Amino acid sequence: MTGPLVDVTTLATELDAATEPDLDRRPALLDVRWRLGGPPGRDDYLAGHLPGAVFADLDRDLAGPPGPGGRHPLPDPAAAEQALRRLGVRDGRPVVAYDESDGSVAARAWWLLRWLGHQDVRVLDGGLRAWRNAGLPLETGAVEPEPGDLTARPGGMPELDAAGAARVARTGRLLDARAVERYRGETEPVDPVAGRVPGAISAPSTGNVTDDGHFLLADVLRERYAAVGVEPGVAVGAYCGSGVTAAQTVLALELAGIGAALYAGSWSEWVTDPTRPVATG
Repeated sequence: MTGPLVDVTTLATELDAATEPDLDRRPALLDVRWRLGGPPGRDDYLAGHLPGAVFADLDRDLAGPPGPGGRHPLPDPAAAEQALRRLGVRDGRPVVAYDESDGSVAARAWWLLRWLGHQDVRVLDGGLRAWRNAGLPLETGAVEPEPGDLTARPGGMPELDAAGAARVARTGRLLDARAVERYRGETEPVDPVAGRVPGAISAPSTGNVTDDGHFLLADVLRERYAAVGVEPGVAVGAYCGSGVTAAQTVLALELAGIGAALYAGSWSEWVTDPTRPVATG
């Protein structure tokens, strides 16, 4: 199994080296650019993407329909299998996901594929920005891949439901990956209720990367999370607004050698039940 990140130089070499009869070892590329509130990431994809990359729509391909489970709940495994096969994902073929720069969306594809049992999945460190800054080529227009054969085997990554998140907040460290203002309940631009899960610790996902979107070194990440009480033997979970950027926190923790569970429903699920407590301040 490879590590969860790949740099642009290594990826470019892997793409160039893949020739017949080993084309199945050429990484399948998923472009998962997305912005909260739009415009659609597909427009950016069509204007320029890594050669051979396929556009993966966060709302359609990497999440279930919004509702009681939150804005981006985990998809039904059978539906996810179908969507990812349509994107060309194969069981024996490595996958690299990328977004614009910081992995905050690409990590959702990484986590979902790992959860479904695919082991060889990486995120492009620095994303499209790093690829472009390295002077590497882009192509335009849509790519139609050969259908994949992914077999969904859910359970490959630890996850939390609302009750589990509450338990980890009481007994371990539940990390809130949103901006501090949302954690404190001072503002809530998306969901109907402002605040946080009681007992959660503020750890914005923006602190996992440099200004240009590269992940911090493993020892720096370990120090960052040790400062908020993440230690060996302590149960760790992460949540955000809808379970997307929290996956980037899970990835950062894995880089630091720390296992963490994702509360996929996150705040957008938590507030669908008015009996769940809300903390502010």
